[in-house]
Amino acid sequence: MTAALKAGATYFAIVYAVGFLLGTVRVLLLLPLVGETAAVLLEAPLMLVVSWIAARWSARRFSVPAKLLPRIVMGTAALALLMLGELTVSTLIFGRSLEATLAAYRSLPGILGLSAQVIFALLPLAQAFLLPSARNPKRFIA
Repeated sequence: MTAALKAGATYFAIVYAVGFLLGTVRVLLLLPLVGETAAVLLEAPLMLVVSWIAARWSARRFSVPAKLLPRIVMGTAALALLMLGELTVSTLIFGRSLEATLAAYRSLPGILGLSAQVIFALLPLAQAFLLPSARNPKRFIA
């Protein structure tokens, strides 16, 4: 389980770093041109491609088995760190309250972003099902 936690932390770090850069571009350049919803819709697919690559690399780097529990642990750890990072940036850098941060998830851009974050968390598990090395059902469950 240690490998899954390390892989989850690494997965988070890679995606968060890229997301911080793309988020800056989204807020400073895209948002004024196309609006918040369109900006999120343009950024999300790029982030999911980065997430796919980072999840696969992290799982391989830390030899996370293509099994249900380790992949759920990896994705859950990454999501927990992501949400903590989002909350930290929102409160410390942007000065928002916890309530305001959570309220932002009720808007369309917030729902779209949260949906991408849930997909981010599920990618390590999805890769266990979809990648050729994990197609043997007995290997996945055992």
